[in-house]
Amino acid sequence: MNNQDILRPMFSYSLFPILILMITIGVIVFFLLKPKKEKKEPIIIKPPVRNLFEIKKRYLDQLQKLESDIQNKKVSNRNAYIKLSMIIRNFIYEVTQIKVQNYSLQEIIKVNIPSLTALVEEYYNPEFARESKGTIHDSLTKTREVIEKWQ
Repeated sequence: MNNQDILRPMFSYSLFPILILMITIGVIVFFLLKPKKEKKEPIIIKPPVRNLFEIKKRYLDQLQKLESDIQNKKVSNRNAYIKLSMIIRNFIYEVTQIKVQNYSLQEIIKVNIPSLTALVEEYYNPEFARESKGTIHDSLTKTREVIEKWQ
């Protein structure tokens, strides 16, 4: 017998590197063949056209009613400041769509509407202090001016 007639043991490979290679190829193929999601165009919702004149008129009417209630002693100064704050905040929301109705003073400052910030700062002490030192008629006048001059 010569050397060529002797059977040699079968050559074998380790399965671990082969498995790693197969998994890597599978992952790559999966991501390459995966259907891509279509990017949806954002839906732009245009707010309805608002008539600024009508909005101003409505809020100026509310100020007039509040002033009448103050003169007739139907509302206290503290409650008047609360209503005044609510009126200007709702006005700002309606014309800008920025939901400032429940914002704190610090949040209002960040919104960067100087006229609103000045008014709310003016309302804060009389609205929350035990004894009001503010003049409600001056605050009403300033609020009316802000609404009238808004563009």
